Amino acid sequence: MYFAEKGAENTQTCVELALKAAAQRKIAHIVVASGSGDTAKLFKNAQGVQVVCVTNAYGSSEPGKARIPAAAREELESAGIRVFTATHVLSGAERGISRKHGGVSPVELMADTLRMFGQGVKVCVEIAVMALDAGLIPYGEEVVAVAGSGRGADTAVLLTPAHANAILDTKINEIVCKPRHF
Repeated sequence: MYFAEKGAENTQTCVELALKAAAQRKIAHIVVASGSGDTAKLFKNAQGVQVVCVTNAYGSSEPGKARIPAAAREELESAGIRVFTATHVLSGAERGISRKHGGVSPVELMADTLRMFGQGVKVCVEIAVMALDAGLIPYGEEVVAVAGSGRGADTAVLLTPAHANAILDTKINEIVCKPRHF
């Protein structure tokens, strides 16, 4: 499905499509990007899948601070959703070096290439690799990744992630939904 525009207004439909794809293909793991926890909360009643919420890294909004509120993290974890916060695999240290010294790194080029399909596709790849590296999803299995182009979710992708040290082995198997214009 292609949404006419990007944005949070697509979140409910995106979540429904992601859950439907997981059920149809018997995919056991969903990875969802959620800075505030609001999008991840929509998966609280998901049946038959393990949900991992990948949040923004500490310091992404304010040095030393988590973006996801502690209450939201607790609510998600109480509902059985695993919450993971770490450095973003497609930016992290490379972005810091580029900002300070100029130039661009291979990881930033990869991120920009994925953005050609939309911000959400880039984030889907990123969060799935991060969750795999953290041991929160199994190696070699297809997962559903859900992300957005800002707030909410507008992109769902079926992919088989590889670890960051072999990221080019990641396979994007199907785009379930994304915005047409981004």
